[in-house]
Amino acid sequence: MVRRNISVLGLLWVLSGCAGSGADEAECVRGSECASGVCSDGRCYTPSGGAGGGAGLAGAGGASAGAGGGGAAGSGSGGAAAGGSGGTTTCLPNQDGQIERSEVPLAAGLNAKFLVAQNATFATSGTTAGDGSRTWDLTVALAGDHLALVETQPLAGKWFAGSFSGASYATELAEGSDLLGVFEITGQALLLRGVVSPTGGATRTELSYSPPVVVLDFPLTLSKSWATTSTVSGVAQGIAAFYTEKYETTVDADGTLKTPFSDFAVLRTRTTLTRTVGLLVTTLRSFAFTTECFGTVATVRSKDNEPSVEFSQAAEVRRLSP
Repeated sequence: MVRRNISVLGLLWVLSGCAGSGADEAECVRGSECASGVCSDGRCYTPSGGAGGGAGLAGAGGASAGAGGGGAAGSGSGGAAAGGSGGTTTCLPNQDGQIERSEVPLAAGLNAKFLVAQNATFATSGTTAGDGSRTWDLTVALAGDHLALVETQPLAGKWFAGSFSGASYATELAEGSDLLGVFEITGQALLLRGVVSPTGGATRTELSYSPPVVVLDFPLTLSKSWATTSTVSGVAQGIAAFYTEKYETTVDADGTLKTPFSDFAVLRTRTTLTRTVGLLVTTLRSFAFTTECFGTVATVRSKDNEPSVEFSQAAEVRRLSP
C-alpha cells in the first residue's frame, strides 16, 4: 500500500542557489536602494558564487512523491551565482518581469536556511494593489516556526546513482520524511526524475517518473502554464508501487514577497497535483515564490484535497531566513 501522507508539492522549488553572500558597505532601508534589489540587516546583499553558502529552497513545491510519504524538493536555492556553477559570477536582478534559466542557480552542493511552519495559518491570496500586483507578508511568526537547512546533494556515491543516469542532484522532500527527490537540470527546465530512500536494501523506496515531471519551465513569465502526466513505478518501502500523478502549473501572480531575509520582487507559481492510486484520487496544491538570482525563496503547500485555489490553512509554509 502506498503511503501518501507527505507531499513533494511544498519542496520542489525551494533550493535555487544561495551559495555565498556578500554585503556592500552601503547602508540601506529597502531593496530599491540596492543594485541587487535586496536589503538585509541594513546592508545591500549581493548574491555571489562560491562553495557552501545558503541556497534557497531547492525543489520544494512541485512534485508529490506519494510512495512512502515524501515530497520533492529541488527547484531552487536562493542566492548563488546565476547558473549554479559555484563560480565567482555575481547576479544582479534586472527586474524585467521574467526569470531566465541563467537567473536561477541550480546545482549540487547548494544550501540555505528556511523558517518552516506546519499546519500554519497563512492567507495565500495576500493583498492586491490597484495595478493587480500582490504583497505577501511572511515576516510574521507562524505557530511551530523552526529553522531548517535545505541542501542539494551530489549523486556521486549514492546507492541509487546508477538508476538515474544524467540526474543532477538529490534533496530531502519534506519535514518528517527522509525521502529524497532526484532532479535533473537541463538548459530550459528542472525535472523530477524519481524519489528514493537514503539507503538501499529490501525496504528501500525507489520510484521513477515517466516522463520526468517538469517542475520549472524557463523562462518564467506571468500567465505561462505547463503540465506533466507521469507514471510512477518502482518500490515504496520494499512494496511494489504503480500509480499516476498529473501536475498542472501556472505562473499566476506577481508582486512583493516579504521574508525574514528580505523583501523580494517575485513571480508566484501555482501547481495542482492530482494523484491517482487505483480508485483513490488525491489533490494537492502548492505555491512557489521565485525571484531573480535567489531562485525560489518561499513555498506554501496545502493539506490533502484542499477545495479552494487560494487557502488560509496550510500543511507547510517555508520562507528564506538569515
